[in-house]
Amino acid sequence: MGVFRVLGMDRFRVVPAAYVVLRRGDEVLMLLRANTGYMDGFWAVPAGHVERGESAVAAAVREAREEVGVEIDPADLYPVTAMHRTGGNGDPIDERIDFFFSTSKWTGEPRLMEPDKAAALEWCSLDKLPEPVVPHEARVLGALADGDGLPAVIVQGF
Repeated sequence: MGVFRVLGMDRFRVVPAAYVVLRRGDEVLMLLRANTGYMDGFWAVPAGHVERGESAVAAAVREAREEVGVEIDPADLYPVTAMHRTGGNGDPIDERIDFFFSTSKWTGEPRLMEPDKAAALEWCSLDKLPEPVVPHEARVLGALADGDGLPAVIVQGF
């Protein structure tokens, strides 16, 4: 019997991820997903799973470095929202919590660091994003484009 079963925690798992909205004026940096097996052909911001023992902030810094080659001081990350979401398929691994951060300050010139996972990198106007955008990211970016503040926590798919 596993540790989770002994502790009664086998019923619920959450997969955490960190997202970084790099802003340059009214533009955001977008990647075109490719060869990942998830939302390939969709535009997305730099993002990835939080690793064991890593904070969401540290994951955001790491993902920006790994995906677009920039260094971000954690103090320069502004929390946008956290999204608790599900695809509603009943699979426990489908429960997600996404931490969205924004910044307009970094070191280095953004460039495509993982051409095996992204086919393009572009600065896009928030009010004229490329299509299609990963749906849950489009929701957050749309609120930023409208100038609407987002609640600290939002839910999707429940």
